[in-house]
Amino acid sequence: MFYDHQQIEKKWQKYWEDNQTYKTSDNTDKPKFYVLDMFPYPSGAGLHVGHPLGYIASDIYARYKRHQGFNVLHPVGYDSFGLPAEQYAIQTGTHPAITTEQNITRYEEQLRKIGFSFDWSREVRTSDPSYYKWTQWIFIELFHSWYNKDSDKAESIKTLIQHFEEKGTEGLHANQNDELNFTAEEWKEVSEIDKEDILLNYRLAFRAETTVNWCPALGTVLANDEVKDGKSERGGFPVYQKKMMQWSMRISAYSERLLQGLKTLDWPQPLKDSQEYWIGKSQGAQVEFAVEGYDETVTVFTTRPDTIFGATFMVLAPENPLVENITTPEQKSEVDSYIEETSKKTERDRMADVKNVSGAFTGSYAVNPFSGEKMPIYISDYVLMGYGTGAVMAVPAHDERDHRFAKKFNLEIKKVVETDEDIQEASYDSKDSVCVNSDFLNGLNYNEAKIKIIAEIENKGIGHGTTNYRQRDAIFSRQRYWGEPVPVYYKDGMPYTLPVSALPLELPEVEKYLPTEDGDPPLGNAKTFAWDEANQKVVDTDLIDDKTVFPLELSTMPGWAGSSWYFLRYMDPHDEEVFCKKNLSDYWGQVDLYIGGSEHATGHLLYSRFWNMFLKDRGYIEQNEPFQKLINQGMILGMSAFVYRIDGTNQYVSKNLAKDYNTQAIHVDVSLLKGVSDELDTEAFKKWRPDYADAEFILEDGKYITGREVEKMSKSKYNVVNPDDICEEYGADGLRLYEMFLGPLEQSKPWNTQGLSGVYGFLKKFWNLYFDGDTFSVSDEEPTKAEYKVLHTLIKKVVYDIENFSFNTSVSSFMIAVNELQKIKCNKRNILEPLAVVISPYAPHICEEVWNLLGYQSSIEFEKFPVLNEEYLVEDEIEYPVSFNGKMKFKLALPATLSAQEIEDLVMVNEKTIEVLAGNLPKKVIIVPKKIVNIVI
Repeated sequence: MFYDHQQIEKKWQKYWEDNQTYKTSDNTDKPKFYVLDMFPYPSGAGLHVGHPLGYIASDIYARYKRHQGFNVLHPVGYDSFGLPAEQYAIQTGTHPAITTEQNITRYEEQLRKIGFSFDWSREVRTSDPSYYKWTQWIFIELFHSWYNKDSDKAESIKTLIQHFEEKGTEGLHANQNDELNFTAEEWKEVSEIDKEDILLNYRLAFRAETTVNWCPALGTVLANDEVKDGKSERGGFPVYQKKMMQWSMRISAYSERLLQGLKTLDWPQPLKDSQEYWIGKSQGAQVEFAVEGYDETVTVFTTRPDTIFGATFMVLAPENPLVENITTPEQKSEVDSYIEETSKKTERDRMADVKNVSGAFTGSYAVNPFSGEKMPIYISDYVLMGYGTGAVMAVPAHDERDHRFAKKFNLEIKKVVETDEDIQEASYDSKDSVCVNSDFLNGLNYNEAKIKIIAEIENKGIGHGTTNYRQRDAIFSRQRYWGEPVPVYYKDGMPYTLPVSALPLELPEVEKYLPTEDGDPPLGNAKTFAWDEANQKVVDTDLIDDKTVFPLELSTMPGWAGSSWYFLRYMDPHDEEVFCKKNLSDYWGQVDLYIGGSEHATGHLLYSRFWNMFLKDRGYIEQNEPFQKLINQGMILGMSAFVYRIDGTNQYVSKNLAKDYNTQAIHVDVSLLKGVSDELDTEAFKKWRPDYADAEFILEDGKYITGREVEKMSKSKYNVVNPDDICEEYGADGLRLYEMFLGPLEQSKPWNTQGLSGVYGFLKKFWNLYFDGDTFSVSDEEPTKAEYKVLHTLIKKVVYDIENFSFNTSVSSFMIAVNELQKIKCNKRNILEPLAVVISPYAPHICEEVWNLLGYQSSIEFEKFPVLNEEYLVEDEIEYPVSFNGKMKFKLALPATLSAQEIEDLVMVNEKTIEVLAGNLPKKVIIVPKKIVNIVI
């Protein structure tokens, strides 16, 4: 029977949509299971075949859990704010909302074609005001919260104000920008403006001067992961370090909890390691060094206070505020020049560059508080303002980077940890030796010396033991248009949040999407974007009088804001009263399975965990962590094609002749190749782009053969394969099976369209199991034990594979089972019905169709997954190879239940054994039950 995949797939996709097959109910006594894909950004290019890999895996699992009787939440939505739509708006004047809507329409069309079992009724978009109303609400909650170290959680700012009113800062243990000290009386006497200024020091959403990655060409601040090699990832524009007043999120308050929470999660170890490194917990001491001739001190954090006697110079971050105060006039020019040069590097670049040593001398000296020796103070880009205190005490004898710096600038290297190695040539960084040249620490090991020196530091009143974290507070401002407006207005220079009743604060219309002539963000172009405090509404900006009408915040939220809580909104997507009803978040709880790329390790995944913990602290949800199990899928790689242009000409030489010429390899669109070969369609190539119209070709055997190389699939490499084309030719079920068949989910693997013919052949074989010629033919006859064995072998394998996410080996097992059933011409209902259910999570369209042909009116989706019966896998007979002196002479089929003695008795009376023995007695009979028989003669 002809397998018409196009007709079948259209039919069932329409059925699922019309019948809302995958719409999830909240009113159920079923156990829940929440399967989620990482939020997709709807780009203008649409999907290529690499994108659905994780979605197919999560869809298989979601369908499997439905078959197991779970109430499955498997939603979809779009992280629809983003820089690409804004850049397009700047170039064309098209509103980002229009571009985004078009992109989403395209994405949805493609996703539906692949047959995903999403609950489309729960779709959310971060750029929809009904969604970002609640992103703004969470921001307001963060603004009105502080972190109480005593209770180890976020609390309402009201409890902090109460503490100030009763005790001032006495007994206060809070996460803060600066350590403040005042009495209750002093608090009560200060003005309202000063009180607001003090509270900003503690709020979880706060404004502060921060060093940021500023990209003038894009007119915005970029996150570290949006910058590569000192340039913006999008557009390749120069990025500079710049100090700006920015909104920040106090994620640093949660560093320890984020670290400890990793122990409870079933995540890949490399991902956990990335977060641990990013959080960067270290224990040591904070120490103050006096600056000679100035009323200043340099505060350092060090994990090796035991080496303080070996500190021979100090290094400050170029952006440390102290630099300006202590740089001498003679050194000012050199220092200023160095600071300018450093501003062109991102922090990530500075951390990664471990080989190059550079710096500038400030002209000033610190005094070592224990040795009393003068220590020259330098600046260098290897010290970061955001980690520790923005200053290090350099111990070149026992730190590799300090050692390189000392050698470059000819500074003293002093051994304070015992070693036979020459510390003038290389640093000795071990903690396994004892202190030397260190006065009262001499002879002590690392742990003893650390305890003693911290006690002495505290006795001298110059510091204390402490725990430090590398993780910085997260910058929350972007100077761009296409993002969530920050629900804040400014009164007397202080930020105040809008009332919740005024949410959502919607993006205003603007004439252009670039910063204003005054350098304000694009929202500064809006004509209606001011807050009328008296009438509680947004009004025209020309009404601002700073009495009753005030300016609104002009920055927007970063790209990660909306994606930090979307998993909660899916639980209650249309609620206008709350972001998510408590009973629903209690029911759905954590995401049970989260699938997405590893590139989100230190961005989205950390921010989501932070916001989740905050919402738990404030009593809005119960779960500590958002994502219990996480899998990072690998990439599907493209097979790029190259032509070879002879330098200085418009001649192109075929691959195997290129070695005889000086050539440049140029990417060419894989669609210009003939069929599935490597041969270039030269006429199509000429028409591809104007500059190739006059191309000349040097051929081999009358053909132009392209070079091929496996690379990341991307539009810029012209190696993208469109899933629509694959669905058209091989069907969505073919695409789904092939993507799983390519290899283990977590690994990257190359795409090869030719490989689809194998899975398509399997689908045709599976289809024809249910037909006799063109007639649907399924028998009610009881299957044989052999037929049951094929089915239950498959059930056992598929259950194991799905539960261990080994989807590729399941597809192999499907092929083996269908081949075996085809060989024995099985058409029994009791085999083919459960077979359809087993295969349906992978290939839902074809299985729905055969299920319907089997006489069922309802979808196969909620049928109980077949239960394994191990009895069918027990062998009745074992075919024993019978060997004589290790050489097999014949095989003998015996019941599987026989003991070794029973096997020996039956073998010895067999006529073939008697014939081989020829009257001789065996020396020994070796029996391995269910394996072999060996007779030694």
